[in-house]
Amino acid sequence: MHKTLLHGLATALSLATTLGIASSTSAGAATFPALNDPGSGEAHPGKFVWAELFTSDSAAATKFYTGVFAWTATTLEMHGAAYTVFSNGSHPVAGLRQRNSTAPGHPSRWIHYISVADIESAASIVAKAGGELRAHARKFPKMGLLAIATDSEGSPFGLLQSSSGDSADNEPAAGDWNWCHLFVKDPVASADFYRKVFKYDVSPDARKGSGSELILSSGAVNRAGVSMLPLREDAKPGWLGVVRVANLDDTLSRVPTLGGEVMVPPHDAAFGSRFAVIADPTGGTVGVVQYIDNANPANRP
Repeated sequence: MHKTLLHGLATALSLATTLGIASSTSAGAATFPALNDPGSGEAHPGKFVWAELFTSDSAAATKFYTGVFAWTATTLEMHGAAYTVFSNGSHPVAGLRQRNSTAPGHPSRWIHYISVADIESAASIVAKAGGELRAHARKFPKMGLLAIATDSEGSPFGLLQSSSGDSADNEPAAGDWNWCHLFVKDPVASADFYRKVFKYDVSPDARKGSGSELILSSGAVNRAGVSMLPLREDAKPGWLGVVRVANLDDTLSRVPTLGGEVMVPPHDAAFGSRFAVIADPTGGTVGVVQYIDNANPANRP
């Protein structure tokens, strides 16, 4: 990642209270769509396979993401609470939950879920590795088992044991999540936390122009990057999910008209890409990237 991203995220990444996140997961089970229909029969532990936005304004956030990324939105009822599923074309890519009223005044927050083969086993390692399990594993029909935890620096993330398998490690299409990146005070210690929980391979990032310090990989595929936060008092650790788009300029032109903000202006990044960071009207932050060539690190020298 470019250094300007680190600087811009100092104000963009504000850690939501865990109470609001954990309480939201306790509303009960709903009939979510399967992540893969038909089931894939594939398992890729360590892959980022789902994302949820915990938001203070569901209507504004839904309007923003459907307008910016052309995602479609379907609202389900979860024991009296609404849950929105975003889809990119025919497949679901993210969910949206209304933030609990016990956490007022906090910006929206994206939680990114990582595939595990055995969620109970992975969850048991979280505390031993220096993190904390915030929402114990719960079963959701068709989707699988989900849990939420915080890492050694307090950043929330999810664990997901999919009941329909994981999607193939193909190149992400426009509108799909393309990458996840962690910004922390101590990249080495944080990478070691995720290595213990998800059995990642950790290596220095040798990609030209990436700006990452460490790469987390599994199954010989790069899954995420880890970088140092800027040395500023308002800098908060956290994950940033990145969505691939077909045309970055067109995407960014829709952001202000839908009430959002371009937090980090577009600039050149790794692999002949252009990258920016946007915020939705409720404070949720997302990276956006346009690739000239294919985006799958497994296909690159």
